[in-house]
Parts: sequence; C-alpha cells; structure tokens
Amino acid sequence: MNLNLQSNDFDIFGIEPRFTLDRDALDARWKDLQREAHPDRFATADAQAQRQAMQWSVRINEAYQRLKDPLKRAAYLCELNGAPIQAENNTAMPAAFLMQQMQWREDLEEAGGLADLERMADDVAAARRDMLQSLQATADELRDWLALAQQVRALMFVERFARDVESRIDLLGQ
Repeated sequence: MNLNLQSNDFDIFGIEPRFTLDRDALDARWKDLQREAHPDRFATADAQAQRQAMQWSVRINEAYQRLKDPLKRAAYLCELNGAPIQAENNTAMPAAFLMQQMQWREDLEEAGGLADLERMADDVAAARRDMLQSLQATADELRDWLALAQQVRALMFVERFARDVESRIDLLGQ
C-alpha cells in the first residue's frame, strides 16, 4: 500500500474534509481499504510488510470510527482547523443551554415512570437532531471552527444526558 499513516482521515478515505458525507460511500470505501490492507493478504510477505499491513488496518479502522460518527467527525474537523474541543477544561456554555440542562436533570429526577422517560428521550433525540443540523451549517457553510467547537461541546452534554435517560429506561425495564 502506498498510503501515508500520517494522512488525515479524510485523505485516507479520499473524501473532502466536510461534516456532511455520504455514509454509504464511506462504508464502501472502508471495505475496499480493509480488503487492500488486510493482514491476511500479507501472510506470505516479509515481517516488515506484515507489520505495515497491520498498522494500516488499525489506522483505517481508527479513521473510519471517527468519520462515521457525526460528533467525532465534527470534533476532528475542529482539530484539523486549529480549534480543538478541549472538553475537559473548556466547559463554558451559554446560559440558556445551561438552564435547559438543569431543567432536563430536574425532569429526570422527577420522572414518574416509563412514559415520562420515553417522552424525555424523544425530546432529547429531537434536540440532538436540531444540533446536528446546526453543526452541519456551521462546519460546511460558515466554516466557523470556534463556533463548531462550542457546538460539539454542547452536543457532548446532550449525548451524555441521553445516555443517562436510556440507563433509567433500562433500569425500569428490568
């Protein structure tokens, strides 16, 4: 294989670095790349070629995992464009967003049963869809990487809350 392990994920897959991508084309390209780099194809090659095939296989999978996930893809675009997410030490959020988070947390604590939790899960899913549309516009149209980084951090909060709601639903289902 004549690919560079240092190439960015988009280059590896031969696609334009954008938030919007064709998932079917990404999946098909991943299968092609995996077929090319699969270590079994290099079983009779020398140790260096086998090691390189293994490195490529790992690198291709790593890039695929990042590109297929909208949140990871957006965060990666931020990094590529000099606006790293830094979620651990940058938690500043707009007041309205923080108020919504507090309200959701209260609602989760007060949820009376499965119907309340399922309604909450639907609300969070709708908010997530809206946020993903906003990410797309910020990344692909505005190309505002600092704003995108803030949107990614906000979506990370929403996804964490969605997991908490799902956990509560799972507990009730047991």
